[in-house]
Amino acid sequence: MALFLSTFINKIDKKGRVSVPAQFRPYLSDENFSGVILYESFVNPCIEGCNIERIKKLSDAIDDLDPFCEDRDSFATTILAGSMQISMDQDGRIILPENLISIADLNDKAIFVGKGKTFEIWQPEKFSDYASSAKIRAKEKRNILRLSGKNDT
Repeated sequence: MALFLSTFINKIDKKGRVSVPAQFRPYLSDENFSGVILYESFVNPCIEGCNIERIKKLSDAIDDLDPFCEDRDSFATTILAGSMQISMDQDGRIILPENLISIADLNDKAIFVGKGKTFEIWQPEKFSDYASSAKIRAKEKRNILRLSGKNDT
């Protein structure tokens, strides 16, 4: 199971190439596709990324909705039509599409933020501001986070 953890700042070259963190790469390859799925985040001003298995699960969840409901079409249009399959080269680099660079306001650096089953790509200063406010919210809401097992600590 993929588990994207930690944060990494990498340089973006003039062609839009950036190295995917080495720790993320093993979770981004299967026998059919070696690369990332990228799409605009619904929640934050950044790019969200995942592996092909995660996007398949999202597609299955969308398919489980009523085939004629407006919500199903909205999710399919936003998530699936907005997603891009980006191949990784032998050095673990990807080329970020211009529209996603613009959405995340990226320049010469990007911060990869592990979020478990997904990761995000942020403009570093914007992430720093967001992380500060997220830490405050997490402290205020820490009582709602529970581990699922009886013996978990």
